[in-house]
Amino acid sequence: MNKLILVLRIILGAILVIFGSNKFIGFIPPFEFVNPDAGVFFEALAGSYVLKTVGIIEVIVGLLLLVNKAIPFALVVLAPISINIILFHVTLDPINIGPGAFVFFVNALLIIKHWNTYKPLF
Repeated sequence: MNKLILVLRIILGAILVIFGSNKFIGFIPPFEFVNPDAGVFFEALAGSYVLKTVGIIEVIVGLLLLVNKAIPFALVVLAPISINIILFHVTLDPINIGPGAFVFFVNALLIIKHWNTYKPLF
């Protein structure tokens, strides 16, 4: 189980660094949204500070996961982003939900794995 957690943490970290970096460099071609509302919403985010801020957070969290530092902190910071990713896809773009669902479920699994760290918060 620990090897699986290690592999999932590294894959999640790599995904976050890649997709977070893409928000600045743009090396992945833009998605074609089937639902025009999804495109409008995403363009509104891209035209403001929001997408760049999310990109910075994704890169930082991804790097923390990759170098195995401050994992519980990184997972808590990622939680609202992963929730918003899954909600965006569930409501506006269900066809492309795969990567977002992976980020959401791995984030949740890793939070559960580190749950003893969060107990004092409750």
